[in-house]
Amino acid sequence: MSEEDSDSGFTDSQAEEEGELPVIQLCGLVEELSYGNSALKTETEMFEKYYSRLEPRDHRMTRLSDIKITAAEFSQLRSRRKSKARGGLDRTVSLTVEQKLELVQKELEDTRDEIRHMRANAERDLQHHEAIIEEADIRWNEVQKAVHEFEKDILKTISKKKGSILATQKVMKYIEDMNRRRDNIKDKLCLKNVSLKVQRKKMLSQLRQKEEVGEALHDVDFQQLKIENAQFLETIEARNKELIQLKLASGNTLQVLNTYKNKLHRAMEVYVNLDKEILLRNELLGKIEKETIQAEEDRAKAHILNDKLRKQLAEFRAPQVMMYVKEKILNGELEKTIKMWERKVEIAEMSLKGYRKAWNKMKTSDEQLQIIRPPGK
Repeated sequence: MSEEDSDSGFTDSQAEEEGELPVIQLCGLVEELSYGNSALKTETEMFEKYYSRLEPRDHRMTRLSDIKITAAEFSQLRSRRKSKARGGLDRTVSLTVEQKLELVQKELEDTRDEIRHMRANAERDLQHHEAIIEEADIRWNEVQKAVHEFEKDILKTISKKKGSILATQKVMKYIEDMNRRRDNIKDKLCLKNVSLKVQRKKMLSQLRQKEEVGEALHDVDFQQLKIENAQFLETIEARNKELIQLKLASGNTLQVLNTYKNKLHRAMEVYVNLDKEILLRNELLGKIEKETIQAEEDRAKAHILNDKLRKQLAEFRAPQVMMYVKEKILNGELEKTIKMWERKVEIAEMSLKGYRKAWNKMKTSDEQLQIIRPPGK
């Protein structure tokens, strides 16, 4: 306080002496005084900060900056200081250079600690935001993939088969598969969360034991923790990449599974159509066999009749003329009927050959289908 009074008295005397100086010198002095005042203000703030740290809160005195006084009170206080300064009371109390240096060093260390804490908080916030962004990217990729799969597997089939039961069943099956997949992921995350909680409890117990024993963490411990933190972050990043690769692999596997399901569905449709065609062919084959048996019986009857007629022709004796003419006419008719029946027999044999070829083809196709079909179906 005495130093401030002496400074105020000295400045007033200087102002009285400098009242007669030119304006340029006055401006220079004002600038120098403003620089000095700013430096003194910074130094005073630093001293007040250090003093507030050392002094308990209950015994702190009210600062001049916190006291609100009027202009009249301020002028009276200034006049008192001038009178004290003119009275010759020289009570200058100042700090030494070593004390100021110690204060500055402590303030510098405190500032560095604050900067370190701010940097750690900023890094933690940055890591938190990066994790949120990464999680959002992964979620966005999963959503896009799910939309693509839904459009590929469901919307195309629904657009082709509107109002069908099969489309509704496909949608319900897709929803059930998605729910089952989410339940599996939820179970895995719950297990992982439980393991992380157990690990956190272990770490907290170890930290509590260290605090109970009284081991203090030094810079070497902080460096080791930083190294371990970096290693854990690398492992977490590697596991995240592995998880993304596994998700991509599972997506590819699901695509392949869907393609095989589509192939199986088409094969089942072909199998049903082939079963129907085989039933139709078997019915046709039964009809052809019946017709073949009938044709064989007709051919045998015609052959017996032909042999009988040839025998009768061989035993023929020359009859009378009129009888010969009648028999000749009857013989011509019989020969015509024989030729007609022979022609019928040839046609029946040709149709039998065609039926046999068709039967052999159907047998080979049936054997191939039995080879392709798995046993037990």
